[in-house]
Amino acid sequence: MTKPFLFAPFSFLAISFFLLLNPTAALPGHDSTAGSMVKKSQRTILVETQYGQVSEVNISTGENGPYHLEFITLDPNSLFLPVLLHADMVFYVHTGSGTLSWADDDETKTVNLRRGDIYRLQPGSVFYVQSNVDPEMEKLRIHAFFSNADDASFEASIGAYSSLVDLVFGFHTKTLQSAFKVPEEVIEAMRNTTRPPVIVHVASKKRMTFRELEARFLKTILGGNRGDFFDFDNKKKKKKTKVYNIFEAGPDFKNCYGWSATVDSQDLRFLKGSNVGVFMVNLTKGSMMGPHWNPSATEIAVVLQGEGMVRMVCSSRGKQSKCKNMSFRVKEGDVFAVSRFHPMAQMSFNNDSLIFMGFSTTTKKNYPQFIAGKRSVLQVMDKRILALCFNVTNTTLDQIVSQQQDSLILDCTSCAEEEASIMEEEIRREEKKEEEKARREEEERQQREKEQEQKQEEEEARKREKEEEEARKREEEEARKREEEEEEEARRQEEERRQREKEQEQKREEEESRKREEEEEAKKREEEEQEEARQREEEEEARRQQERKREEEEREKKIGEEEGKQWEEEEASQRAEKRRREEAKAWEQEEVRKQEKERKTMGREEEEKEEWGEPETTLKRGAFWI
Repeated sequence: MTKPFLFAPFSFLAISFFLLLNPTAALPGHDSTAGSMVKKSQRTILVETQYGQVSEVNISTGENGPYHLEFITLDPNSLFLPVLLHADMVFYVHTGSGTLSWADDDETKTVNLRRGDIYRLQPGSVFYVQSNVDPEMEKLRIHAFFSNADDASFEASIGAYSSLVDLVFGFHTKTLQSAFKVPEEVIEAMRNTTRPPVIVHVASKKRMTFRELEARFLKTILGGNRGDFFDFDNKKKKKKTKVYNIFEAGPDFKNCYGWSATVDSQDLRFLKGSNVGVFMVNLTKGSMMGPHWNPSATEIAVVLQGEGMVRMVCSSRGKQSKCKNMSFRVKEGDVFAVSRFHPMAQMSFNNDSLIFMGFSTTTKKNYPQFIAGKRSVLQVMDKRILALCFNVTNTTLDQIVSQQQDSLILDCTSCAEEEASIMEEEIRREEKKEEEKARREEEERQQREKEQEQKQEEEEARKREKEEEEARKREEEEARKREEEEEEEARRQEEERRQREKEQEQKREEEESRKREEEEEAKKREEEEQEEARQREEEEEARRQQERKREEEEREKKIGEEEGKQWEEEEASQRAEKRRREEAKAWEQEEVRKQEKERKTMGREEEEKEEWGEPETTLKRGAFWI
């Protein structure tokens, strides 16, 4: 991180410096193409036993990644069982001590591990790790970075490593028996045992019988001359290898505000061919790693101790850029990453130091560019051009460029507190914005629901109207059908009625014809009866006249005697009078009939007279009429 640096183009420096002064900040955890952070609590646990734990973090800056880190923790006298490495592995020993063993060519190599050690294993290596036996010592904690050899990214589809035992027992028994030239019962005995977890407790010598058998079984995979992975005391078959210790090597830069160190292929020959470097920074209380950017490397850092602030500034302000200026509050165990070309500054709080280490990814040498201090790139730029760039006077620019006498790690009392305060204020503003946004979204949701409800009501109204229209049409159709049926029924009834009327008319005509005949007969009978009745009436009239005379006499006689019965007599009189009138009328009618009969008789006599010429008779008849 503090190796010799080169100067980048002027325009990029000016823009980066301006962005660093820009107070706009994004909230931690927000998406950005510049950097990101994963808290310790967000690690994914891969393995956890009573003897240790393995957790992982996959982190991406948006532009690059994902990058894969694993944190291996072993209790004293514990063993991380052999695995086949799929990716390039660079690791740092954070605490504790132990040994790393791996198969290389025809031998097993071993390195002693202690705090501050850095080492690399290449893909295809079969390795295991054992912590020291002393239970009073610290746990062995290893921070490992896995990457592809080309671009330092991680191919998650194949994973970082796989269990050696799982690979072996993926073959059938017959295949293994032929490959290892051992009895079938040996293979079956090993296959039927309970598979141990990745981290186990190391057994004592007296309990190593099965381990020795298993080790013999694995020799074919590791090569006939390779050492026994589980024979930890076989010194003859193991070759000691020296590792690089960052604390023994000392810092690249140090002042009263802290120190920094970097490790690359020039420091550790095992890093040759790798695109991964290692760095460590120790900031004392109230200090800051000066604002800088990496022109060719992305940094993935792990906080080892303390708490602090990390400020990251976007290198692009294009409207389409997804990058946001960001501030992270980091503490022990957190992981943060910053892409190349993005200025950053790490700050410690006034009450605590901040120590972090990490891995840098680059395929070529990386020369960090610092903005402030003696080594600032602004020191060598033309002051007039810089003044025009920042739109300030030369005097102001001189004050900005020349005031800082320190370099790299600077005094920054209360900077972390101020950054945290700004971030918290930004968080509050963002929360307020989120609340306002949530309120607007709620209002919009309610409005949408209202519109949706209104639309639904309109839709239901249209549906009801449609249903009503369909019902009306059905009713009209049914009514039309009923009308047609009724009309048909009416026509049928009308035809039946006409048929009945026709039959009735015919029957009536027949009845009338019959009646006419009956009437003619009745008339004839009536005429005869009238003649007889006239005669009876004449006789009756005479009798009535006598009766009336007698009644009149009796009435006159009784008038004085029956005064109290006058009304009865009057009524009787009226009835008698009515009968009299009726009788008179009947008598008159009888007289008329007699006269009519006489006229008819006279007419017939006249006809006979004319026909027979009987003057006497005629005379007599004429005399009769006279």
